[in-house]
Amino acid sequence: MNPYPLGLQLDGLRVLVVGGGAVATRRVPALLDAGADVVLVSPRITPALQAHVDAGRLTWRARRFEPADLDDAWLVHVAVNDPEAGRAISEATAARRIFTVRADDRHAATAWTPAVTRHGPVTVAVLAGGDPVRAVAVRDAIGERLSAGGLDAAGAEPRRGTVALVGSGPGDPELLTVRGRRLLSAADVVVVDRLAAGLLLDELRPEVELVDASKIPYGPSAAQEEINRVLVDRALAGKFVVRLKGGDPYVFGRGGEEVLACAEAGVPVTVVPGVTSAIAVPSAAGIPVTHRGVAHEFTVVSGHLAPEHPESLVDWAALARLRGTVCVLMGLKNLPAIAAVLQAHGRAPDTPVAVVQEGTTRDQRAVRATLATVADAAKEAALRPPAVIVIGPVVDALNTPSDAPPPAAPNTPPGAPELPS
Repeated sequence: MNPYPLGLQLDGLRVLVVGGGAVATRRVPALLDAGADVVLVSPRITPALQAHVDAGRLTWRARRFEPADLDDAWLVHVAVNDPEAGRAISEATAARRIFTVRADDRHAATAWTPAVTRHGPVTVAVLAGGDPVRAVAVRDAIGERLSAGGLDAAGAEPRRGTVALVGSGPGDPELLTVRGRRLLSAADVVVVDRLAAGLLLDELRPEVELVDASKIPYGPSAAQEEINRVLVDRALAGKFVVRLKGGDPYVFGRGGEEVLACAEAGVPVTVVPGVTSAIAVPSAAGIPVTHRGVAHEFTVVSGHLAPEHPESLVDWAALARLRGTVCVLMGLKNLPAIAAVLQAHGRAPDTPVAVVQEGTTRDQRAVRATLATVADAAKEAALRPPAVIVIGPVVDALNTPSDAPPPAAPNTPPGAPELPS
């Protein structure tokens, strides 16, 4: 028999989950997201479920199932691998006419959980006649088309007359967030930075207006005013405008200035965080910005102004006294002065330093040296911006330097895919 598809409004309604293992760990977040009053019954639970309990998001009864647990329940998820226990629970729920999902035996269930993909407020649920592998395959195909803009989820988010600030990450287009890709595929106008992941532009629809912000012919302040003007002008003309920025919009990206300009003009703004190069680029070069027993803090600073510049807001003397990691963005030109001022204020000359050029891209290069030698090493290697400077013992923490970008991730993660029940 074909199942009858139905969307359940569970907000404030009791849902009982029996079992505290991996299946329950997968099922509970969606129930909580739907606003359900989740009661979990199991002698033991996973650390992830314990975190929900500790946060007060669900109720845990640390014991085996009892029929009284069904009181006030609208839906039951059986997440145990014991067929006898599952059968007993099904008999109890059938007597009370409560729909029941069985992770151990979907054919004995009165409800199935579909394979689901979510894109903003759009939820696609796939049932495939009880074949979970087929359901997952169809779900993934639909999800990929939605992410790439091949399917128009019209009305998924308010767009016309609005602006989205989207962080594209440090350079690898695959590091753009799912939401960022979805909004980019819906854009009427894209205002792009020089440091944004360029390959993303090849995916834009032919009719999209592309404004290259890096070619606006003004000084830095005037150029930002012109970018603000373009964002407001296109949005007030009824366009959906995506401001595509490198890294994260609020990490030295002037995203705050653009939000204020739009707000002053009455233009709604959505901010989509991006993967910041301050963390991602060191990681791509085999450097953790923190490491147990090595660094308990990391500081991100801008190096676009020299330490002695009167407009610099960085307290370089304080940074020199810290024991953790310092990540300097936009500091390659001022690297000799930065290295000198840190040493002058007490940072050891033999402190490990790495300079990573164009991290996460095919042109990634890295130079490792010490605070005393890094300026000469970077010059000798002819490194060019954009580059991230990492200062501190974490540079040698893993002792696995990588001057080349990491290998591409496989299309499918190891292990079996999560299947619907």
